[in-house]
Amino acid sequence: MQWKIAGELPVAKNQSKALGFAGPVAGVCEKKMIVAGGANFPDAMPWFGGRKKYYSDVFVYVKKGSRVVLQKKQFKLAAAVAYAACCSTSKGIVYAGGENEQGISKKVFLLQLIQNAPTLVVQNLPDLPVAVTNASMTVNGNTIYIAGGERAEGVSDMFFSLDMEHIEAGWKQLPLIPKPVSHAVLVFQKSKDHEGVFLVGGRRKNPNGISDLYNSVFEFDLSKEQWTEKKSLPYTLSAGTGIATGMHSILLFGGDKGETFHKVEILIAAINAEKDDLKKQQLVQQKNQLQITHPGFCKEVLCYNTITGEWSVVDSIPFDTPVTTVAFKRGKNVLMPSGEIKAGIRSPYILSATLNSDLK
Repeated sequence: MQWKIAGELPVAKNQSKALGFAGPVAGVCEKKMIVAGGANFPDAMPWFGGRKKYYSDVFVYVKKGSRVVLQKKQFKLAAAVAYAACCSTSKGIVYAGGENEQGISKKVFLLQLIQNAPTLVVQNLPDLPVAVTNASMTVNGNTIYIAGGERAEGVSDMFFSLDMEHIEAGWKQLPLIPKPVSHAVLVFQKSKDHEGVFLVGGRRKNPNGISDLYNSVFEFDLSKEQWTEKKSLPYTLSAGTGIATGMHSILLFGGDKGETFHKVEILIAAINAEKDDLKKQQLVQQKNQLQITHPGFCKEVLCYNTITGEWSVVDSIPFDTPVTTVAFKRGKNVLMPSGEIKAGIRSPYILSATLNSDLK
């Protein structure tokens, strides 16, 4: 793949540089790219007391040569949101759930740009049956699918669909995911003799604060309406991005293998359990140092062939790899705007990769 930085997010008011966002709503609408919402730490890193800020800004980009250029017209979402599940459809960009300062949401919206007019329309869709954040979404034709996510009381194993041609019917509950999961990649793709929705990787935070990290792959057969387990990823992976390409390929871009994440969770649990103030402070310093020296995320691009069931490494991302963002196709290119590149640090850049046409 040919990788480049195709654009950059703007500098926010009262900030000296563009910070970028984790968990943005992003996709393509009327041949334009939208990046909206998201969250960051504008004042200080969280381990130094910095508070997470959620945003409602909507940025619209147009293609200009090999770059994307920000339009001057600015819009706002209905409310600030980050970590919503989202995908691009023929009708616009759908986003569902997510969170802000008020908590986790069950709201669902459709973003539409009016062709040849500087107008953004935000349409309400039926609420999700449950409020979730960090869930996963994909689309097949006019049907949206959403899987898993974090709830106020734990991680969800629920799976729903919404027919965009019959939204009055609301969300349909489908067979449960084999195990609760958040931060997974959900992709629609064809197999040998049927069509399926593939759920890849992710994680599950347990009541003790320590997460199960997954390398599992499951397929939901749309004709049989049942889940089957497929060949696992070569390593645990969560919060990455993915797309379907060609007839039978799924690409995963980076993600968090979880080594540093797991160590930090163990230290947080130890801090919460420690009674001695001096020992507690020493543990806090260890945790902070781990986060300060975070190495970044996996740079490998993995390809899954739905016919052979095999995973292979097909490329490496030559930039800081973003997680908790969205990858989506526009023509022969894959775009990945912003996202988190190290603990607490967001990227202001919009990455672009030209797809290899040999991927089947």
